[in-house]
Amino acid sequence: MRNAVIVSTARTPLAKSWTGAYNLTHGAALGAHAVSAAIARAGVEAERVDDVILGCANPEGATGGNIARQSGLLANLPATVAGVTVSRFCGSGLEAIATAAQRVMVGQYEIAVAGGVESISLVQEHLNTFSAEDSKLAAKVPSIYWPMLQTAETVAERYAIGRDAQDEYGVTSQLRACAAADAGRFDDEIVAIDTRMAVTDKRSGVTSIVSKTSTCDDGLRPDSTFASISGIRRALAGGTVAAGNASGFSDGASACVVMSEDEAERLGLEPLARFSAYAVAGCSPDEMGVGPAVAVPKLLQRAGLTVDDIDLWELNEAFAVQVIYCREVLGIDPSILNVDGGAIAIGHPYGVSGARMTGHAIIEGRRRGASKAVVTMCIGGGQGAAALLELL
Repeated sequence: MRNAVIVSTARTPLAKSWTGAYNLTHGAALGAHAVSAAIARAGVEAERVDDVILGCANPEGATGGNIARQSGLLANLPATVAGVTVSRFCGSGLEAIATAAQRVMVGQYEIAVAGGVESISLVQEHLNTFSAEDSKLAAKVPSIYWPMLQTAETVAERYAIGRDAQDEYGVTSQLRACAAADAGRFDDEIVAIDTRMAVTDKRSGVTSIVSKTSTCDDGLRPDSTFASISGIRRALAGGTVAAGNASGFSDGASACVVMSEDEAERLGLEPLARFSAYAVAGCSPDEMGVGPAVAVPKLLQRAGLTVDDIDLWELNEAFAVQVIYCREVLGIDPSILNVDGGAIAIGHPYGVSGARMTGHAIIEGRRRGASKAVVTMCIGGGQGAAALLELL
């Protein structure tokens, strides 16, 4: 079986949903920006790309109609380059990269572009909910339809993870992400983008359209303290989850170029990482946040490794409570986990996050001289996904 390598990565800055720079930007524009930048950074000819594979948690409306195909065409790829959209909820971007890598490994593709795109701003409040639930399934497994917030509170209660611990983690994520941004550690993955956005004046209520150039993630809060975060109102009465210890809604896109290692060598390209293994696993839907705790052991067993063999971990911060649980159960050293913060600070555009974390794990891992990195995340409906990267 051939080796699959990642030779480039690129993403948009992440913008707050509804009030951020992409609140008027179609998903195709976001996807195209990341796809075209990844191809340009790789230095491959666009017509050589076999497929554009993009993940999206909510592939409808402004991210519907096979948004991967739309993104490829808008990125000026030839019409001969195909496109397919995949959805594994929050694991969609990682699933897209795994799909591309696996097809390269078995010889079906030589070069693919893979990643994720999400426009919560334009899609989430307009989702088609007609006949959205099956009555028999709802009676059998009611938690399959729970919102993620409810599953997070279940994890907090079931495993006695209190508000203070969650807020402390939230502060850590913010401060690490802000320090990384100040040091330029996101610069090599972000590609600035020009958009037009709607801005509503709070006093007059008048909405105007303005031009905006986004160069950095806008969820970072460098003034975060335990006192400030612990003072934020709880999302649910009597609960523990609040805005300071949960991921923020955001929009964006991320992509990378995946190809065979032999082809990269033939073209004189320097691979950044080898995509070595991938695993998915299920857990109870009512505690979907513990997904990494079941996916990671499966991944490591498949690769013949242990937790101690991994030099860097990216575990998506859907909620602080589930990161804390997974960290403790897996025995991950906090000093090598989400070293530059995560979704609590940077934002969580659902299907983009797995691709964003993959790109960042590669860049930060290489900077640190790491050998192996794992990207893992929880997934709505009770799943976990985990990928192993060998940094080159």
